[in-house]
Amino acid sequence: MAAPTSATYGGFDPGEMCGLLRRACARAGLDGTGAALLRGRTNAVVRLATAPVVVRIARRGTDPAAVADTVAFVRWLMERGFPTVPLHPAPARQPVVVDGHAVTFWTHLPQPGHPPGAAQIAPPLRSLHALAEPPLRPGRLNVPEAIRASLAATASLPDPVVRFLTERLERLTAALRDVGFVLPEGVVHGDAGHHNALHAGGGRAVLCDWDTVAYGQPEWDLAMREVHCRRSGHGPARCREFAAVYGFDVVKWPGFPVLRDLCELKAVTSDARRSARTPAIRAEVERCVAALRRRRSDGT
Repeated sequence: MAAPTSATYGGFDPGEMCGLLRRACARAGLDGTGAALLRGRTNAVVRLATAPVVVRIARRGTDPAAVADTVAFVRWLMERGFPTVPLHPAPARQPVVVDGHAVTFWTHLPQPGHPPGAAQIAPPLRSLHALAEPPLRPGRLNVPEAIRASLAATASLPDPVVRFLTERLERLTAALRDVGFVLPEGVVHGDAGHHNALHAGGGRAVLCDWDTVAYGQPEWDLAMREVHCRRSGHGPARCREFAAVYGFDVVKWPGFPVLRDLCELKAVTSDARRSARTPAIRAEVERCVAALRRRRSDGT
């Protein structure tokens, strides 16, 4: 594997990354020669050239026990025939931990070069929300707390920007107390954007990237879908298409504006947290903060 720039790896040292991949693959009986980086914004996601396997290397500091819980949850999904990207059978026990990094192995699904459409993502997400409670219940979804954690860990934003985002969070958290949810609680993905779904053939899609799985209100996943759709430049027709297949239009629900604004704030603060390691993200964060300031001046 050729070592790209450290920025490409989202903060991972490229030399260290190649060594981690080689050692993790050796532990799993696989060969990392010629592997290609798919993405590295948070975790390093690498496709092997020698086998249909995708290797996911968590950043140091990620609790291996939490990754093991994610693996157990995905195995539970697989046992039920749920549309998830499958774990690769080698190694039998995951994650493999190398120098404090939790490494998991997944079956590679060939992709056509564009993400699944809204109508393709709706069925697996609806099925997820309808699942019975798993034996190992995920933690409770708490979006405001996740935003606070990101703000506390952000070192790259000026103090006035942090104050602005914190004040916005407090206003929205207060408004959230008055939101009346209408869907039954259940398992939620926690980051149900188009980038966390893959084509599975036959017009079907499967969900992936289960690090944020939680228990809570499905409306959060639906609001995040709308935010991801809009941030990706997709028009409202895509959201309506998704709602028609899912069977619930979150945009028409009275609580949507509060959840939408919190999901947008979560996306901005998550990016801000990573921007110190990945300078390329910083410009996007600045653009989003400027947009939030304009909305505030408009009274929204």
